[in-house]
Amino acid sequence: MDKLHIVFSDGARLVLASELGKEWAEPKGFLQRLAVSDPARGKALLWREAQLSAPIASGSHLLSGVVILPCSAATACSLAAGVSRGLGQRVGDVALKQRWPLLLGFRETPLSRIYLQALLALTDAGAIVVPPIPAFYVSGESFAEFVEHYCMRLFDLLHLPFPAPGLRWRGGQA
Repeated sequence: MDKLHIVFSDGARLVLASELGKEWAEPKGFLQRLAVSDPARGKALLWREAQLSAPIASGSHLLSGVVILPCSAATACSLAAGVSRGLGQRVGDVALKQRWPLLLGFRETPLSRIYLQALLALTDAGAIVVPPIPAFYVSGESFAEFVEHYCMRLFDLLHLPFPAPGLRWRGGQA
C-alpha cells in the first residue's frame, strides 16, 4: 500500500465521536488510536471535507479504490444523482467516473424506496454496496471479530492482502 487517504466528513466526525469517543473524531487522535504499526500509520494522509484541492479530488491521482464508510443515505443519494458536496463525495464521484472500485458501507435501516433506487443506480454505475452486516458463521462473538471480518471483506473486494486466520468460511462437515 502506497498511501491511505482518509477523508473526515463532518458527519463521519459526529459518528466517530458518538460511537468511539471524541478523541477519535479528530484526525490526529484517530491516527494515534489506530492499532497499526508506526510505518503503516505514516502512510495515512488525512483530509477534511472542505479540502477540495486535495490530489484525490482528481482522476489524474491514481487510487486503487475508494471506500465510503459509513456511507449515509445523503451521500449515497448525492452520488446517485451525480452531485458531490465536499471532498468525500467528490472522491466517490471520481471513483465512479474512473471505474475504480467504489465500496459503500451503507448503514441506514430500514431501507426506503428512495434509498433502494439510489443504491441500485450506484450498483449499475459500478459501485459495490457492502453494508456492515455481521457474518454469523464467524466463530467468535466479539465486536472486534465482526470488524476484522468486515475489513477482510473490504480488502478482498479491493484485491488487497489481509491476514485472516479463522475468518473465512470453511464449509460444513460431511
